[in-house]
Amino acid sequence: MVLLGTLQLTDEERALLAGDEGPGVRRAMEMVVALARIYRAERLLPIGSAQVAGVSYANIGDAGLDFLRAWADEGARVRVPALLNPAGMDRQAWQEMGVPADFAAKQSAIVAAYARLGVRLTCTCAPYLLEESARLGDHLAWSESSAVAYANSVLGARTNREGGPGALAAAIVGRTGDFGLHRSGERQPRDRFRVSAPLETAADWGALGAEVGRRTQGVPWIELEGPAQASADSLTEAQLRDGLRALGAAGAASGSLALFHVAGLTAEARAGLVAPPAGEPQVIASLRESYERLDGDTVPLDLVASGCPHASLEQLEAVARYLDGRRVAVPLWLTVGRGVAEQARDCGLAGRLEAVGARLVSDTCVVVAPLREMGITAVATDSAKSACYLPGHQGVAVRFGSLERCLDAAVRGRWA
Repeated sequence: MVLLGTLQLTDEERALLAGDEGPGVRRAMEMVVALARIYRAERLLPIGSAQVAGVSYANIGDAGLDFLRAWADEGARVRVPALLNPAGMDRQAWQEMGVPADFAAKQSAIVAAYARLGVRLTCTCAPYLLEESARLGDHLAWSESSAVAYANSVLGARTNREGGPGALAAAIVGRTGDFGLHRSGERQPRDRFRVSAPLETAADWGALGAEVGRRTQGVPWIELEGPAQASADSLTEAQLRDGLRALGAAGAASGSLALFHVAGLTAEARAGLVAPPAGEPQVIASLRESYERLDGDTVPLDLVASGCPHASLEQLEAVARYLDGRRVAVPLWLTVGRGVAEQARDCGLAGRLEAVGARLVSDTCVVVAPLREMGITAVATDSAKSACYLPGHQGVAVRFGSLERCLDAAVRGRWA
């Protein structure tokens, strides 16, 4: 065992740091060790998987592409399952999306660099929809904010909100520092919320998440009562999962939420591993102000988008059912992981959606696609996460509301 400050390394970890497995692994180990020392970790932990952000060319540019290529040239390869976050375009249908050719070329090069590093080209922010990605107590190194919130809260796994390079480094060495949300004490709730506002749609859960994320600086404990509890009780298991996904995604976008506990619903609350904090709760009896903060005032629309985080099969079915017998007048994107899109094609759901004018868009989402270069300046969405990010990140106007209201807007061509 070797001691670096308070950090203890095993002989195997010391060999990785010394470069015994090549310069690419040494570079990764240097990053993992540096982060562990900054946060005063005493050891490194083996991880079950990594989820790597920093994929869209719009985000990382030429410098990021050069960095990935150099790392691959040094012989670095992941040693645990590593999953890729959405890119800036549908890799198979970027021309139909209207993505500029020069952007597409650079984006393809970034994805190819990740492939050389051994990262799975999932290009989704919701890998947990495709397979059992983690279980209660598993240690991970995930980086996409909504995936981190879901893994910590709903699955009960343990991960910090890693930066893209940090998650990739952890995947290459199979370890991360034992600090932050990997430790039981850091997962205890600090802020208490009591919610009575109805939570009938995923947009409602997202509006709640945006409000909680805005108010909390730590780990929130959320109690549902009255109309909120009745709403939750009426949802199917899939609808409840999608609601919790929306809550975590919006909380991460409006603040720094990486873990939340909902009494009786999330993993560690059900298992009795956490308890409500002392003190009077903050009461949320209405979501009106949250909706007003997220919703803009534009009426003409260039695009209606749903699927941030990436849509589930059940959400796609809800769209097809609602639009049956109607046809959209403005483009409707349903952003979805390619694996879920393939399931939708296999069961005929994709055909039903395409028949009413909707488009399944894989590998990307409106937050990371080059919208303004594609002529898109006004978007309607049922995603509170998108509503938080789009004005500042993309410079586009946003209308925010329920899925049904967004689909009505897609049919009418304007926000009612």
